[in-house]
Amino acid sequence: MHPKHKVSDNNLVIEARDIRVQLGGLEVLRGVDLKVPAGELVALIGPNGSGKTTLLRALLGLQKITAGEIKLFGASNLRTVLPRVGYVPQKLNLERSFILSVREFLALRLHKTRNWFWQSRRKTDSLISETFAEIGVEALLDRPVAQLSGGQLQRVMIAFSLLGKPELLLLDEPTAGVDTPGELSFYDLIAEIQRRHHLTVILVSHDLSMVYRHASWVYALNGVICCEGSPEHVMNAESLKQAYGIHVSPYHHDHSHVH
Repeated sequence: MHPKHKVSDNNLVIEARDIRVQLGGLEVLRGVDLKVPAGELVALIGPNGSGKTTLLRALLGLQKITAGEIKLFGASNLRTVLPRVGYVPQKLNLERSFILSVREFLALRLHKTRNWFWQSRRKTDSLISETFAEIGVEALLDRPVAQLSGGQLQRVMIAFSLLGKPELLLLDEPTAGVDTPGELSFYDLIAEIQRRHHLTVILVSHDLSMVYRHASWVYALNGVICCEGSPEHVMNAESLKQAYGIHVSPYHHDHSHVH
């Protein structure tokens, strides 16, 4: 069973009203409304080009909106609350000449370790070790960041965002660079981190089985919010057809128990 989505105005981490964004003359977001309560793992699904990444960027103040209002933690001035937010973009394009090791890259995130080149490795590790153990990047610490595989880099980016102890984590297709055999454990890791740290998470994903397993609420986006609700409600043929504009097979959750 998924936890119930409890929305009240005093527990909202994200409140977006009538968000509109134009890119190159096209209206990519055409009046999006979003309410995300504290402590939930909310999935954002939709076809390619439906505006999912644009919406995440708008929530972070990285993408200018042409109309509407966004509040994070009740604040309209997003800059004041961004320190409470972690963001893992879909792709991080690094030059192969980017020479920092994973340890040095993670150390840049914290004020205490930012001057890692003056500190002993032991001191730097003691300050960031809890996070890299939790995410499983200990074996990567001495590797150059630019030489990591897609999946390894995703883990490092999640560790990087968690070092700031965010209350809200935005993840844009976190398994985009991960081979399919590793996806299950990767999503389970995110869900476990979300529970352990009582984070609010918005997760863009094409993996409907993960959405069914872990999300407490689902928004289906295609320029506007076509459908929202529990995974059981959203992930049926009619809802997905509405969201994707084409016929798709509904996601059937295989289980041995009966609702």
